[in-house]
Amino acid sequence: MKKRPFNFVRWFTDTGWRHLVGVVLVVVAVFPLLYVVSASLNPGGSLVGSNALFSTMDLQNYVALFTNPDQPYALWFLNSMVIGVVTGVCTVFLGAMAAYAFSRMRFRGRRIGLLSLMLIQMFPQFLAVVAIFLLLSAISDVFPALGLGSQLGLILVYLGGALGVNTYLMYGFFNTVPVSIDEAAKLDGASHAQIFFSIILRLVAPILAVVGLLSFIASTGEYVIASVVLTDPSSQTLAVGLYTFVSQQFSNNWSIFAAGAVLAALPVVALFLALQKYIVGGLTAGSVK
Repeated sequence: MKKRPFNFVRWFTDTGWRHLVGVVLVVVAVFPLLYVVSASLNPGGSLVGSNALFSTMDLQNYVALFTNPDQPYALWFLNSMVIGVVTGVCTVFLGAMAAYAFSRMRFRGRRIGLLSLMLIQMFPQFLAVVAIFLLLSAISDVFPALGLGSQLGLILVYLGGALGVNTYLMYGFFNTVPVSIDEAAKLDGASHAQIFFSIILRLVAPILAVVGLLSFIASTGEYVIASVVLTDPSSQTLAVGLYTFVSQQFSNNWSIFAAGAVLAALPVVALFLALQKYIVGGLTAGSVK
């Protein structure tokens, strides 16, 4: 059988253009990352010197992050991890309970509640910055632990803004779990709490992992609300603290800022890699339903 000659035009029209688009997208996605890593290794302190990628490599910017007492990067990193983990765990727990109630129980106001969740998630949380500031300022006079400058107050603000969209996302996934499982458990004498904690949570693990990951990323990278609520430098998060490296008029240091950004991205990348097997299933199953 005679082999057909290679036709570049036909190959490019059928599949070749996909490879070209893929290469372009990879370059667009990877180049900013390489530039930031190169800037973090540049001891010059400016971004201009990083135009030649990895022309100079020095770890002094990473050392400087942990040696300046006026800019406690290690404390900011710890604050971000604590706020991110607590917010993620509480968001998953509260959202899962709300989603289970909307999915399995029939009560007055259920449809209005679901509609309200859809409407609330249409408005970004930073639109309420003024209201949040006034509310926490008033709470500070009565209960300082939840007022301005409190990490607990910031966590509660994050929870209030995240429960809407995450509850609706988990609600779609809960609907994919057959109701017959609940009915079989009820015949054995199980209560709603036993069904929820012993059976349902194990079956909806993918969406729990997705919501926890998204909540962690959002809370650790959020700047606007954190900069308003956290007034004490010792309680600030990485997003707020890193801005101080480049916000001063005569002492901007973009190299140290890039080094801090690289280290700040490591926990997110590690968590993403650990949960990546759940991400696709968790996002698509709920949306298909």
